[in-house]
Amino acid sequence: MTERADVVIAGGGVMGCAVAYFLAADPDFDGTVLVVERDWSYAAATTPRSWGGIRQQFSTPENVRMGLFGIEFVRQAAEILAVGDEKPDLALREQGYLFLASAAGLPVLEANVRLQQDLGAEVTLLSPAEIAEHCPWLNIEGLAGAGYGPRNEGWLDPASLMQAFRRKARDLGAEIIEDEVVGVTVGRGRVAGVALKRRGAVACATVVNAAGPQAGALARLAGVALPVVPRKRMTYVFDCRADLGEAPLTIDVTGVAFRPEGRQYLAIVSPPAERDPDTEDLEPEYELFEETIWPALAARVPAFEAIKLTNAWAGLYDYNSFDQNAIIGPHPELRGLLFCNGFSGHGLQQAPAAGRAVAELVVHGMYRSLDLTALGIHRIFADQPLREANVV
Repeated sequence: MTERADVVIAGGGVMGCAVAYFLAADPDFDGTVLVVERDWSYAAATTPRSWGGIRQQFSTPENVRMGLFGIEFVRQAAEILAVGDEKPDLALREQGYLFLASAAGLPVLEANVRLQQDLGAEVTLLSPAEIAEHCPWLNIEGLAGAGYGPRNEGWLDPASLMQAFRRKARDLGAEIIEDEVVGVTVGRGRVAGVALKRRGAVACATVVNAAGPQAGALARLAGVALPVVPRKRMTYVFDCRADLGEAPLTIDVTGVAFRPEGRQYLAIVSPPAERDPDTEDLEPEYELFEETIWPALAARVPAFEAIKLTNAWAGLYDYNSFDQNAIIGPHPELRGLLFCNGFSGHGLQQAPAAGRAVAELVVHGMYRSLDLTALGIHRIFADQPLREANVV
């Protein structure tokens, strides 16, 4: 006898667990939810390897709005996601984001900050003198301004948010299992079920693709082309004798970003296109630090001229190669297939808003809280990219 669930969520990282939570928490939903996660240890999962950043400094209105909801949700998470007397501690550090701009990049920065402010984000535009006042350890040579979020921006513990969603979803009745979706059954223009590697066939009316870097491969099981691929991003950990105090997460004009982590610092940069293949390899590469990151760090922060690399790790972006923006919502022709993919490095902070949005589509057939129609897959079919300038 074929097993059945109303909704199967492929992927049990922060995104899949967020969808499961918002479904199970909706009083109008009385169905069953099955979350399928292939990496039960989460050892190679994307969520625990992320920086846990949360911000509103984006160039796309939908991303700004998702960031605003994300920080609102995180502030209340201890109560919302409590299970019994156990309240999650997400270790939120509200130290801000600092986006630096050269003269050439200043017009784009100014336009982005105006958009963010118009949508209610507490972001300010700093002059070079104001940058120096806020961050006296920073070399302002070549800078024309900066976007700065002194409140509502910073970072949190990514694994804690994922586990909090996971625990609460299970407490509300969602079933989360260790398995892998190896097939998607399609008939008469709609999803009919999935095949699991261990458990076998599961009939369902809805499949949510929340498979992170494997989202493109999962979509192909349903005969759908989805431009989401795994791209490796290295995080480098280093020591510095100087204390920069409560430094924000800073994004240099070179694209190199860094932030404090305890008494150490983290640094990252996207590799050039010719050195950025699709891959699931998680071995750190040290050339990028030596050739690109360290020189940029030393030029921007004089104290970083004398640093010591102490650790490095790699994680995978669920990279949307079409326009680096999320793909959220239903397939226009294959009924019952919903996407929650392609976040390209800012998925953790958008998980609350994306999870809520997908759950609303399942339960109510429409967006009720935040209209994310612009992020639908239709834009890919129409070859109309929605570019996000502030990808870190």
